[in-house]
Amino acid sequence: MTSQNNVLKGVFLVALGATTYGMLATFVKMAYSEGYTTAEVTTSQFIYGILGILLINLFQRIKNKNKAVKASPKNIFNLMLAGTSLGMTSLFYYLAVKYIPVSIGIVLLMQTVWMGVLLEMILEKKLPSKQKVIAVFIVLFGTVLATNIINNDIQLDWRGLVWGILAAASFTTTMFTANSVATEISSAQRSLYMLLGGAIIVFSFAFATQVTAFNLEIFLKWGIVLSLFGTIIPPLLMTAGFPLTGIGLGSIVSALELPVSVMMAFVLLNEKVIFSQWVGIVLIILAIIIMNVNFKSKK
Repeated sequence: MTSQNNVLKGVFLVALGATTYGMLATFVKMAYSEGYTTAEVTTSQFIYGILGILLINLFQRIKNKNKAVKASPKNIFNLMLAGTSLGMTSLFYYLAVKYIPVSIGIVLLMQTVWMGVLLEMILEKKLPSKQKVIAVFIVLFGTVLATNIINNDIQLDWRGLVWGILAAASFTTTMFTANSVATEISSAQRSLYMLLGGAIIVFSFAFATQVTAFNLEIFLKWGIVLSLFGTIIPPLLMTAGFPLTGIGLGSIVSALELPVSVMMAFVLLNEKVIFSQWVGIVLIILAIIIMNVNFKSKK
């Protein structure tokens, strides 16, 4: 019974984390509508995110009386290097939703499903299972429907599509490195150093692209919201929930991010989402279930 309760607790934590992250792009789009730049949005999010994770690390250190395993210089370097892909994901994703609807941006980000299979095939040097191949084809077909590219009435900005695919590629890298680099230290420490690595990318981008004076009002208006929904709450909930659910069930539950993101864009941004797009979204979620249910049963 306790084991079942733990799984339910894990499902709740992962679902809450995915739901929170699913809301993020809509808030970014709302910040854009108020005239804030990508540099201002990402910089404020990362600064508040680092401060928030620093406080969590401090609290954990006091609670554990400094008994936790501390990161070595090698750990710190590897995590910061891995974190650069985290910074790139935020930048590319936010640049994508600048040019295309949020409902399309999140579908492009979900291309991590087939990109992950491809990366796994390259790293492990073996062909993927039939289930994974079927899932990839379902994702690709679902993407065609979900992005509504068959409908000639919709003209999607090619810049948004390119940034969206780049976001998916960097997110795939982040997922692989986050699960394999310096796993012996606490998730709060790992999050901090990955955020610092991401901040280098974000701050460099801001320095290179911000041609007008930096609008500090972003810190009062959107910075806290973006950091909570993007860099603090989802990672903490996910890292607490995934060990309880397992990778398979956790991946299925985290797919909630997709419908939540589309729903938020539909309600708050009045984005048009037609029936065939919802069918595509359901197909992408179905592909994630197919991949992970089979993976779990093998375990």
